Amino acid sequence: MSLGIDLVPHKVCTFNCIYCECGITTKLTLERREYIPADDVLSELSGFLRDNPKPDYLTFSGAGEPTLNSGIGRVLAAIKRCYPDIPVAVLTNGSLFSDPVVREELLPADLVLPSLDAASEKTFCRIDRPHRRLDLNACIQGLADFRREYSGKIWLEVMILPGYNDNRKELALLKKAILRIGPDRVQLNTLDRPGAVKNLQAADDQTLRTIIEYWGLDNVEIIAAPQVRKKTRAYRTDMESAILETLKRRPCTLPDLVRILVVHENELNKYLGVLEAAGRIEAVSERRGIFYRYCGRPA
Repeated sequence: MSLGIDLVPHKVCTFNCIYCECGITTKLTLERREYIPADDVLSELSGFLRDNPKPDYLTFSGAGEPTLNSGIGRVLAAIKRCYPDIPVAVLTNGSLFSDPVVREELLPADLVLPSLDAASEKTFCRIDRPHRRLDLNACIQGLADFRREYSGKIWLEVMILPGYNDNRKELALLKKAILRIGPDRVQLNTLDRPGAVKNLQAADDQTLRTIIEYWGLDNVEIIAAPQVRKKTRAYRTDMESAILETLKRRPCTLPDLVRILVVHENELNKYLGVLEAAGRIEAVSERRGIFYRYCGRPA
């Protein structure tokens, strides 16, 4: 059970990934500043933890790149000082780890989960559509440097997109980069929800297993499928019911559901994936974005 902490507004990022479930990037930037003041974050967090059970993790995440917030180090240090018994995780695209300041700021975290979708410049640009001043080799070297400096766990996520990074050449380059970085765990993922670009395909389970066999690494796992997620203790049937009742009234986008249900985007995505896999809702691309529509079928 993770409590998400947003440090940047929707959708401030260094990438404009074609598969992003939160939609297109509205501010593509490398500028680090306090997009959301650290004092405001800490004040809201204090109020939440005072009135609610402690979560298993506090997770820097959201619809954007959290390391763009120049106050992330101060927030993280304050959390570890005030709530030392709650582990902290950081979900990041890893694009700013070439900056020694960013690496140092994240050292107190218990778990860092960077992503790496490509190890060739051409595919990096096709999938992640990075800010023009980002260099892929510098990003990979930054992650390798962080591994040497950091004593916590690193779980590297690789998003597999058929037709983009699933051929032998790209997979061989990815394996080389993985060995260079040296993460504790590699998590293979694929498209679960509609992305920012239409007609992207998800890799099937057999393709992901074939990649694991080809790499021959003993620390690679496949991210849990929606059906598996529903079995976890963090899955709440009341939240599932609230989403279904909302969509019965009218189709909604992800931002619509966030506003209506007052739930973090990352949390909502867990339920949307389960409900879509069960055939209870469907995603439809419209002019304003991806809408989720109630299908009325039983679970």
